[in-house]
Amino acid sequence: MITSGEGKYKVFIEEIKNGDDLIYILGGGERSHIGGVVICEPGIKTQSIRLKGHYDDIVLQPIAEAACKKYNTKVVAIGGVHVDNASQEEIALLVRNCKELVKCI
Repeated sequence: MITSGEGKYKVFIEEIKNGDDLIYILGGGERSHIGGVVICEPGIKTQSIRLKGHYDDIVLQPIAEAACKKYNTKVVAIGGVHVDNASQEEIALLVRNCKELVKCI
Protein backbone atom coordinates (compact mmCIF):
# COMPACT_ATOMS: atom_id res chain seq x y z
CA MET A 1 0.00 0.00 0.00
CA ILE A 2 1.23 3.47 -0.91
CA THR A 3 0.08 6.48 1.13
CA SER A 4 0.34 10.25 0.89
CA GLY A 5 -0.78 13.02 3.25
CA GLU A 6 -1.76 13.07 6.89
CA GLY A 7 -4.88 12.94 9.03
CA LYS A 8 -8.16 13.24 7.20
CA TYR A 9 -6.23 14.19 4.04
CA LYS A 10 -4.31 10.90 3.91
CA VAL A 11 -4.94 8.92 0.72
CA PHE A 12 -3.78 5.48 -0.36
CA ILE A 13 -3.62 3.12 -3.29
CA GLU A 14 -3.46 -0.62 -3.01
CA GLU A 15 -2.22 -2.73 -5.93
CA ILE A 16 -3.69 -6.13 -6.77
CA LYS A 17 -2.19 -8.31 -9.48
CA ASN A 18 -4.64 -10.20 -11.64
CA GLY A 19 -2.52 -12.39 -13.91
CA ASP A 20 -0.47 -9.92 -15.96
CA ASP A 21 -2.93 -7.09 -15.30
CA LEU A 22 -3.24 -4.66 -12.39
CA ILE A 23 -6.04 -3.30 -10.24
CA TYR A 24 -5.52 -0.19 -8.11
CA ILE A 25 -7.89 0.69 -5.29
CA LEU A 26 -7.86 4.35 -4.21
CA GLY A 27 -9.20 5.41 -0.85
CA GLY A 28 -8.74 7.79 2.01
CA GLY A 29 -9.97 10.98 3.50
CA GLU A 30 -12.66 10.53 6.13
CA ARG A 31 -14.42 7.83 4.15
CA SER A 32 -13.29 5.70 1.22
CA HIS A 33 -15.92 4.87 -1.37
CA ILE A 34 -16.40 4.01 -5.04
CA GLY A 35 -16.83 7.23 -6.96
CA GLY A 36 -15.30 6.23 -10.27
CA VAL A 37 -13.64 3.59 -12.38
CA VAL A 38 -10.89 4.07 -14.96
CA ILE A 39 -9.76 1.40 -17.41
CA CYS A 40 -6.52 1.76 -19.30
CA GLU A 41 -5.12 -0.59 -21.93
CA PRO A 42 -1.92 -0.08 -23.94
CA GLY A 43 -2.67 1.55 -27.29
CA ILE A 44 -6.37 2.09 -26.48
CA LYS A 45 -8.12 5.29 -25.37
CA THR A 46 -8.62 5.43 -21.58
CA GLN A 47 -12.19 4.78 -20.44
CA SER A 48 -13.64 6.52 -17.39
CA ILE A 49 -16.85 6.03 -15.47
CA ARG A 50 -17.95 8.78 -13.11
CA LEU A 51 -20.62 7.82 -10.60
CA LYS A 52 -23.35 10.42 -10.05
CA GLY A 53 -22.18 13.29 -7.86
CA HIS A 54 -18.55 12.16 -7.76
CA TYR A 55 -15.36 13.40 -9.44
CA ASP A 56 -12.95 10.68 -8.35
CA ASP A 57 -12.21 9.69 -11.95
CA ILE A 58 -10.13 12.87 -12.17
CA VAL A 59 -7.55 11.44 -9.73
CA LEU A 60 -8.01 7.82 -10.80
CA GLN A 61 -7.10 8.47 -14.44
CA PRO A 62 -3.46 9.51 -13.83
CA ILE A 63 -3.00 6.45 -11.61
CA ALA A 64 -4.31 4.06 -14.26
CA GLU A 65 -2.42 5.72 -17.11
CA ALA A 66 0.90 5.83 -15.24
CA ALA A 67 0.72 2.15 -14.32
CA CYS A 68 -0.41 1.16 -17.84
CA LYS A 69 2.51 3.02 -19.40
CA LYS A 70 5.09 1.79 -16.89
CA TYR A 71 4.08 -1.88 -16.93
CA ASN A 72 2.62 -2.05 -20.48
CA THR A 73 -0.46 -3.90 -19.26
CA LYS A 74 -4.17 -3.44 -18.68
CA VAL A 75 -5.02 -1.47 -15.55
CA VAL A 76 -8.25 -0.78 -13.68
CA ALA A 77 -8.28 1.98 -11.06
CA ILE A 78 -11.33 2.18 -8.81
CA GLY A 79 -12.31 3.99 -5.64
CA GLY A 80 -12.70 7.40 -4.16
CA VAL A 81 -11.76 9.81 -1.40
CA HIS A 82 -14.21 11.78 0.74
CA VAL A 83 -13.97 14.57 3.31
CA ASP A 84 -17.26 15.93 4.66
CA ASN A 85 -18.08 19.48 3.55
CA ALA A 86 -14.63 19.90 1.99
CA SER A 87 -13.60 23.42 1.04
CA GLN A 88 -11.89 24.15 -2.27
CA GLU A 89 -8.56 24.28 -0.41
CA GLU A 90 -9.19 20.86 1.16
CA ILE A 91 -10.15 19.40 -2.22
CA ALA A 92 -6.96 20.83 -3.73
CA LEU A 93 -4.92 19.23 -0.92
CA LEU A 94 -6.57 15.83 -1.52
CA VAL A 95 -5.88 16.12 -5.26
CA ARG A 96 -2.21 16.99 -4.58
CA ASN A 97 -1.91 14.00 -2.27
CA CYS A 98 -3.40 11.75 -4.96
CA LYS A 99 -0.91 13.12 -7.50
CA GLU A 100 1.90 12.18 -5.10
CA LEU A 101 0.68 8.57 -5.24
CA VAL A 102 1.19 8.53 -9.01
CA LYS A 103 4.90 9.28 -8.52
CA CYS A 104 5.24 6.09 -6.45
CA ILE A 105 3.76 3.66 -8.99
